[in-house]
Amino acid sequence: MGSAAELAAAVLMLLGFPCLMLAALVPSVPAFAAAAAVTYLADHYLHRRGSYLVNRLSKVRAGLSIRFLIRQLLLILLLARLSLADNLIYYGAIACFIAFYGLQAPHGALTTLIRNRRRMPVATRNVDLASRIRIPDAPPRLLTHRAAEKMLHLDLVAVGGILLAAGLDSPLVGFAGIGVTVALGVAYVLALVPYVRGRRIPPKADQVLVAVDDWLREYRPETVLYFSGSRDSAYQVNMWLETMEQLDTRPLVVLRERAILANLAPTTVPVVCVPGGVHLMNLDLSTVRVALYAANVGKNIHLLRVPTMKHVFIGHGDSDKLASVNPFSKVYDEVWTAGRAGRDRYAIADVGVRDDDIAEVGRPQLAPIETRRAVPAAGGHRPTVLYAPTWEGWDDNPGNTSLLLAGENIVKRLIAADPAVRVLYKPHPFTGTRSPQAKAAHQRITELIEQATAERAADPRFTVDTAAQDRARAELARVEARLAELAGGGDKGDEAEASRDGVIDVARYEETARLRDAWNTAYWNSFPEWEHRVITGAQPRLYDCFNVSDAMVSDISSVVSDFIASGKPYAVTDSAELGVEEFKRQNTAVRAAVILSNDAAGLAELLEAVRDPQADPLAGEREELKHYLLGPDEPTSLDQFNTAVARLARKAETRNLGQESRTVVGGPDVEPADALPPQTASVTGETDGTEVN
Repeated sequence: MGSAAELAAAVLMLLGFPCLMLAALVPSVPAFAAAAAVTYLADHYLHRRGSYLVNRLSKVRAGLSIRFLIRQLLLILLLARLSLADNLIYYGAIACFIAFYGLQAPHGALTTLIRNRRRMPVATRNVDLASRIRIPDAPPRLLTHRAAEKMLHLDLVAVGGILLAAGLDSPLVGFAGIGVTVALGVAYVLALVPYVRGRRIPPKADQVLVAVDDWLREYRPETVLYFSGSRDSAYQVNMWLETMEQLDTRPLVVLRERAILANLAPTTVPVVCVPGGVHLMNLDLSTVRVALYAANVGKNIHLLRVPTMKHVFIGHGDSDKLASVNPFSKVYDEVWTAGRAGRDRYAIADVGVRDDDIAEVGRPQLAPIETRRAVPAAGGHRPTVLYAPTWEGWDDNPGNTSLLLAGENIVKRLIAADPAVRVLYKPHPFTGTRSPQAKAAHQRITELIEQATAERAADPRFTVDTAAQDRARAELARVEARLAELAGGGDKGDEAEASRDGVIDVARYEETARLRDAWNTAYWNSFPEWEHRVITGAQPRLYDCFNVSDAMVSDISSVVSDFIASGKPYAVTDSAELGVEEFKRQNTAVRAAVILSNDAAGLAELLEAVRDPQADPLAGEREELKHYLLGPDEPTSLDQFNTAVARLARKAETRNLGQESRTVVGGPDVEPADALPPQTASVTGETDGTEVN
């Protein structure tokens, strides 16, 4: 049902219609007017919030149109019960509602026609379509956004006028309301007509496809990041965008669902969204030599069928989950893992992926994570410990999260630590969405941290630099205002208009990136360095919390694998009580962690390692585990990734030259070297007549 406000609105709406009937039967004009107002307002509120209930009513034949029709029929019943069946207002009301619903058909047809005609076969970002085809402006949002709801709500004037006419015994005001409703309905329909005629109609699908192919031939993409998935999986492609921006070859992102495009993070990389499999297979991707896949999904087959490029599974994380060794991975030419651990997983799983087809390329996304810093002596830096539990999952397995059994114990021990530490609590965004117990535990931990913060604020040992914080808060406000200004005005009318105008302003994009860094600095400076903090929003990001922390406590999740890149001490809770040896055997990422039981007693070992790096017995093991999971520090992950792309591109070009040789000479048994003089293939597919490397 959503929030408490949504639940209240849903109850009011559901109770409102029986009250309408009762008011009509009594009959009582004031009671009917009050009940009608409640149903209108509650219905409108639920639609604006996209409530689960209102979205499901149409499934049980109680959709939006039906609810409006019931309210109007009950109004007719009210007039009959008021002995107005022989009055002109009665017949006027019936004629009004018949005409009103008669207008719904052309209105619905026009809005559907406009929406379908403006739906592009290929939607783009950072692709110059405006110079190739004419795409007219979208209709005003006032006309098309939630159009059916707006059209139906035009009956408000008629309903109000008829109720006034019945209550005041003055038909004139009723006919005035009827006239306004019908006139507004006709005007709405007429306002939509121009957008299905003449130059306001977007080009046909074949013209759009020709324009996209023309752009592809000019741009000559070399490396494609291909992705298909649900709206909720957009993060899986977003995590690779920055890496794609830093490739040495010309990148392109190919998406298959419009929902993913709508949730794609800002990027300078050209993006092409092709929902139709036939359209994708007919796109001119002849210059692409390497295709990267972030997820194993069925729609991958539409690009996997192309033999002129090499296909690589890069995934969207590095963990011990079964998804990391999916047998589907056999279909790719290569599988790229972060470090040796990924290679070993495939060997142990024995799912048909050959060791020769695995390459270790590091994790370029982890570049923003800073490595461990030295902690000054007493009187200087006060250590910060991040508690970042994962959520409760879809079942009640006690190993899913430490929040339920250990969370409060962890936070209490950290708050009471002596010498003092600062606690940052950043729970998973899904925490409490399924389990009421997890939600309650989160609330108790939040209260513990807020209470401890208030106590520190009253303790004279914890001083505050008010002037510095005021400056930081002023800077934070300035940065947020500028970010809001940069983000404003970016919404396009619809998909076609967004594709036409979707070339990113690089200067604006770079300024936004700089401002986000400035925001992060100002945020951490805006409160005392000893103040505990509960962080539940998107900002600051998880990696920003990593960088200001000296240690972390977490659960089995990708958060642990990522934190290992910092080289800092960390602890993981064995909530299922498997025992230290078994816990480490089952989970590679915890082999260099302090293992906590649910009473969190082992935190003393973690804090000792934070305060005195010389007394950190797991430092060497963490370094070894980091290299095992994520690969070596040098060369950088990005350099490794670029090298792997270039190597595979040369391999693809060599294959293509061999195929051309066989075609020219006329037989499958002819070797490339026998058919053509040696050539060198560049990543772009161009040759210079020298030997192939």
